[in-house]
Amino acid sequence: MPRGLQERLRNASGALHRRSLDPARLEQEVAYLADRSDITEELVRLDAHIAACAELLAADDPVGKRLEFLLQEVGRETNTIGSKSPDLEITRCTLAIKAEAEKMREQIQNVE
Repeated sequence: MPRGLQERLRNASGALHRRSLDPARLEQEVAYLADRSDITEELVRLDAHIAACAELLAADDPVGKRLEFLLQEVGRETNTIGSKSPDLEITRCTLAIKAEAEKMREQIQNVE
């Protein structure tokens, strides 16, 4: 758990013990934060986009435009993952994915 969140929860917990914080409201806020930071859906879509890229690369048909579109979707999912997660390692991974996707997009410009 990020340190900032831990500190805020300790402060909220102290206020709860002093009865100045509504327990139901705290539960609501924690549920909202958990939902907002959940990247499961984005990871599932990212996996699907990468699998679709692999299928296209195995095809004999022209795939340049379709690959470009899929890489655009990979970029979107990666951006969303990066913005949702406060974890530094996930941020590093999203930056690496974005850099590699950009390299691939540049190469796709030369593919039909």
